Amino acid sequence: CRRLLNPLHRIQILMLGGMQSGPQGPPPGGSGGIQGSKISLISKSDIRYEGILYSINPDESTVALRNVRMFGTEGRKNGPQIPPADQHYEFIIFRGSDIKDLTVFDVTPDDKPKDPAIIDSLPGPPPPQR
Repeated sequence: CRRLLNPLHRIQILMLGGMQSGPQGPPPGGSGGIQGSKISLISKSDIRYEGILYSINPDESTVALRNVRMFGTEGRKNGPQIPPADQHYEFIIFRGSDIKDLTVFDVTPDDKPKDPAIIDSLPGPPPPQR
């Protein structure tokens, strides 16, 4: 896992760290090689979220996660705590300026299909529970 240390530059590090730059700079979309990685994000409200990185928008300074769970404040905040939610969110877009901490968990090669015909993949959300 990689923890991004400087809170003011988290999005820029994500954009540049996982991507390969071409002659005009990084490819559009901004998430490159880390797209599809598991992300743990703590907002400035001290609420922790975990999800799969969908995209980073450098123009709007946003991070989009899919298949997101909210774990609440988990004792990080003084006063009343926010409990975890049972609900899964299909998609959440976070404002970069409101992200306090962000950790990228590397996707292991076993998470990708082993078919040489597949260049890249992005797994979908888990099937609904019955």
